[in-house]
Amino acid sequence: QVQLVESGGGLVQPGGSLKLSCAASGFTFSTYHMSWTRRAPGKEGELVAFIGTVGGGINYGDSVKGRFTISRDNSKNMVYLQMNMLKPEDTAVYYCNVPSLRAIGQGTQVTVSS
Repeated sequence: QVQLVESGGGLVQPGGSLKLSCAASGFTFSTYHMSWTRRAPGKEGELVAFIGTVGGGINYGDSVKGRFTISRDNSKNMVYLQMNMLKPEDTAVYYCNVPSLRAIGQGTQVTVSS
């Protein structure tokens, strides 16, 4: 079955960086678009970043453009989210997704606070 396992979250100070990773299994990874979403307490979930099957077609949510970078390694079945210049409003649970399979991981907590 489809399995998505996120890692790399944690506590970071404003202005800091984190890199999230998502290990995917149970499907032909290289043939599926991938995305990262996030949900903050009391807020709706939002799209953070999207990447096409071979690394193209990248899109970002307006709130993270210029700060976050999505990438993937099809040889390792991995998708990444490099987050720079983090802000307190980036605090959320971050999820790895396979949009067309409606699959989502368990999430990893990112907290940006001094």
